[in-house]
Amino acid sequence: MEKVYTCFTTDVIHEGHLNIINKAREYGEVIIGVLSDEAMVKFDRFPAIPFEERMKMIKSVPGVDQVIKQDDIMYDRVIEKIRPDYVIHGDNWLSGATKAIRDNVEGLLTEYGGKIIDVPYTYNENVRRIDAKMREKLAMPEFRRKRLNRLLQLRPIVKALEVHSGITGLIAEKTVVSHDGMLDQFDAMWISSLCDSTAKGKPDIELVDMTSRFRTIEDVTEVTTKPIIFDGDTGGLTEHFVYTVRSLERLGVSAVIIEDKTGLKKNSLFGTEVEQTQDSIEHFCEKIAAGKKVQLTDDFMIIARIESLILERGMEDALTRARAFVKAGADGIMIHSRKKDPAEILEFCDKFRAEDKKTPIVVVPTSFNTITEEELAQHGVNIVIYANQLTRSAFPAMEETAKEILRCHRAKEVDDKLMPIKDIISLIDTL
Repeated sequence: MEKVYTCFTTDVIHEGHLNIINKAREYGEVIIGVLSDEAMVKFDRFPAIPFEERMKMIKSVPGVDQVIKQDDIMYDRVIEKIRPDYVIHGDNWLSGATKAIRDNVEGLLTEYGGKIIDVPYTYNENVRRIDAKMREKLAMPEFRRKRLNRLLQLRPIVKALEVHSGITGLIAEKTVVSHDGMLDQFDAMWISSLCDSTAKGKPDIELVDMTSRFRTIEDVTEVTTKPIIFDGDTGGLTEHFVYTVRSLERLGVSAVIIEDKTGLKKNSLFGTEVEQTQDSIEHFCEKIAAGKKVQLTDDFMIIARIESLILERGMEDALTRARAFVKAGADGIMIHSRKKDPAEILEFCDKFRAEDKKTPIVVVPTSFNTITEEELAQHGVNIVIYANQLTRSAFPAMEETAKEILRCHRAKEVDDKLMPIKDIISLIDTL
């Protein structure tokens, strides 16, 4: 009997999946691969139920002869193992980023005469409703909040992109690229104080109050599902910070990062060019401990950002603070630098990792932007935040468009540089 293989990346079986199974049975023995949690995350399908439950769910479906685990998005290992005569899939992989998966399968099957069966994708009102329900579940605070901790277990390094509105949240949520035969995407979103303030035309000095910043979080959470890391600046007064922690938990935020500075906030990239005061170790530890004491869930993370390298206080001061902050309850350490050479960041990571194998390390490679995620991971970094690139790319483009319209007294000259409005609208889901 010929073997027919397909891979499911779902938490619920609907008529589209049943249609694939029924079509597969016409060709032979039906073998279904269940994508592992690690591979699901890479595929932009965060599992809402554990892998073992997904295995049981698919084994219980009539018409399925065998269920196996697929450990990677690409099919190399599974095709080498079972050598199916056919691979069956919905025809939605004929275009877009997932075409890279189809191309991979086609190349593997061609080597021994296997074939692909492209089945018309099932998309009706019932399927749409089920898909929408699953997305809504992942967007709920109790599900979203725990995802960062889970990602830290599943991913070699978590990639977070700055967002400051609903539409930038959708860019971070939906951008998937295919390169070198693989798919890649962002894992999380960073709501930056700098970019939030800039979008509102305000200086980055903690002038935009938390009520306004929480509104930005709500704008993002209404249209996305990925976990959020929130830039908490200094955290403010300890008495205020404890309320911020509770509010962020309710909103479904996964983590807040607070920096060990006091007084009127000045952007760290100015370094010693402007007067900046570093908080005492004792006082900042009290703030961390107070935040941990009032949080209600185990999922929420308070990450301590150390400014010692920015303020040229030296490596030992940074390490001393890291040890103290972890002892006070910090769930992670962010180390910052404004140098273009990443050497001091890597030195800190190596020395910190030598004595602490577990606590997550966060970096923001804005200045030292030549280093790759893979290189950072090799030095023990767990989260990399691209902290302001969307904002910095948008402003020059918008300014140049405005200037060109003024020069030409019409919009024709700028039109070729603009994304069609229907492409922008296509990012936005409709009910």
